[in-house]
Amino acid sequence: MKASLITEAILSIGTEEHDPLSFFYSQSSKEVIDLYGRAIEFPESCKWINVERPLTLADLKGYVVLLDFWTYCCINCIHVIPDLKWLEKKYEDNPFVVIGVHSAKFENEHDERNIRAAVQRYEIQHPVVIDNDYFLWERYVIRAWPSYVLIGPDGKILSKISGEGKREYLSHEISKALEEGKRKGVLSEKRIPVKLELTKSESNLSFPGKIAFGDGENLFISDTNNDRILLTELSTPFVAKTIDQIGSGQSGLEDGPFENARLNKPQGIVYSNGRLYVADTENHALRIADMNQRYLSTLSGDGFQDNDWNYNGDASKARLNSPWDLQTDGRFLYIAMAGMHQIWRLDLENNTISAFAGSGVENIGDGHLKDANFAQPSGLFLDRNSLYVADSEVSAIRFIDLEAGTVQTVAGSGLFSFGYVDGILKRSLFQHPIGIHGEGRFLYVADTYNHAIRKIDLGIRRVETVIKNLREGTCTLDGDKCSNLGLFEPNDVKFHKGLLYIADTNNHLIRVFDGRELKELVIESQEKRI
Repeated sequence: MKASLITEAILSIGTEEHDPLSFFYSQSSKEVIDLYGRAIEFPESCKWINVERPLTLADLKGYVVLLDFWTYCCINCIHVIPDLKWLEKKYEDNPFVVIGVHSAKFENEHDERNIRAAVQRYEIQHPVVIDNDYFLWERYVIRAWPSYVLIGPDGKILSKISGEGKREYLSHEISKALEEGKRKGVLSEKRIPVKLELTKSESNLSFPGKIAFGDGENLFISDTNNDRILLTELSTPFVAKTIDQIGSGQSGLEDGPFENARLNKPQGIVYSNGRLYVADTENHALRIADMNQRYLSTLSGDGFQDNDWNYNGDASKARLNSPWDLQTDGRFLYIAMAGMHQIWRLDLENNTISAFAGSGVENIGDGHLKDANFAQPSGLFLDRNSLYVADSEVSAIRFIDLEAGTVQTVAGSGLFSFGYVDGILKRSLFQHPIGIHGEGRFLYVADTYNHAIRKIDLGIRRVETVIKNLREGTCTLDGDKCSNLGLFEPNDVKFHKGLLYIADTNNHLIRVFDGRELKELVIESQEKRI
């Protein structure tokens, strides 16, 4: 695909997020239909997921088809997955099908294995076609993620629209298309050959997102796709026993005793003074677990997503947008609000919350707190008056000076500035980092889409690799193999007593690195109080 088209797509994301109105990608909807009157046949070279065999337009004859153009890094694409599931449920007894068209942004997102893992992670149950050559993207003149193309049962394009919050519009258009198809007698009764790809892991974890240390040797694990937080205790650096669980393991938003409470895809966690704060990501909420009382309650958020970039008020009345990571100094809770491209702050004494840093425009830009720009911040590390941010979508590491009230860029330069380069900090490249932690003058970065752990030396301003996968799936330290199983999109890293603890997300493991060898953290079950 031409670079200009990709650039246009990315730039349009930030614009679309602030514009609640849907729009068509030509001067009028009539021109779209005149130019692209009929659906485009799927290339034979494309790989498919969740189907028995590749689909063709002939398979879809008599069906109303919604093409969802997405890429799995995109927070906006993640936000619309519940809407797509709602549409699928509403029209499950009708000849209607959603087909995901995965058109990648990052190099890592072209890898079929990685896309399949994302389909599993986000529990996508409709067919997905991998559009790595951007054939469908270009033919349908797509300019932003997410975008939708609605195709009628006769194969004619009915509409094209972009952005979040389009569920009701799409439902109305789908209903009209089904009614018209029924009136004309062209609806199909045949079955689309869907076959879900289910993979089993030997681990009892499912896509663990973040980790945090508590008192003593306590290690908390955000077991994201199991909708729970595990409390473990290290008996050795490489063995942990489970001593409690926060959340029943069933998805939902429910306060109560640990065994009854419900979470929905929790990510960031941070411990302070007997309490664990939880970024309950897909509930768009902040939760607090009292470890003594074993009770989970809600600090902020009500399960509904919102885009009030200037909110300042009662935390209990706020609506949030995909909080992804947390840090606290005891007085303030800092929140990486990935869905709003901002850093928020909750005053724990006054129970107020507000947008703290970032304008809400998805981009990279330094300056005063409210003038700066972030792009899907997903990782935080607090060191006294310094707050470091893993700013994922711009593949950057950012620095907030809490005293000066300014934002600076440590590494990274833009939405398309990504790759894999060690050395001088200003020339270094990362690829969608999600986790960050520090020790002394060093920052450790979970460089997620490079399947690597990187180290930034703030003293000499250089970057070096700690762990990096080889193509055959091993990892290296100074050229020596350190494991038969390489990292697979690690989402977090923590330095603890000279060791690195890593949330190896797509391997469903917690890994431990001692400088020589990368080992699996053995998590032993134990009789719990739940």
